[in-house]
Amino acid sequence: LHSLATNHVKHSVAPTEGFNAVYINTEESHMEFLEIGGSESLRSYWKMYLPKVLLLIYVVDSADHARLPVAKQLLHQLIQNNSTLPVVVLANKQDLEGAYCITDIHDALALSEIGDERKMFLIGTHVAEDGSEISSSMKDAKELIAQLVLETQ
Repeated sequence: LHSLATNHVKHSVAPTEGFNAVYINTEESHMEFLEIGGSESLRSYWKMYLPKVLLLIYVVDSADHARLPVAKQLLHQLIQNNSTLPVVVLANKQDLEGAYCITDIHDALALSEIGDERKMFLIGTHVAEDGSEISSSMKDAKELIAQLVLETQ
């Protein structure tokens, strides 16, 4: 989220612990995002905030093959009661050796089972060196997210 808000990379090797609020400005809109970490102790908060969201952005680690089955299960649980909530899956760390490609991520998360009524996108992303400008895939993700938010308001 920090990279999307500032258009620059801020490396953090640790996953999000707790909550992180970020404002992202584009030419068309001002958007507020709430990032909630994925640790087991924080997952109970997900459903509390889900009814209030316009869009779900779900980030997975493309290189962490062992956790993808849990990521799949959690994603499907999150969206099972809202068949029209748009979902953007960011398959992060595409630049790492051994990272699953987009088609492998699609299959591992069983995205074809999510339903036809929903707008669903899968974008491969990575972050570059600390302080550099965000990658073109991150810019594309930011534009898509802004467009989806405008459409659902």
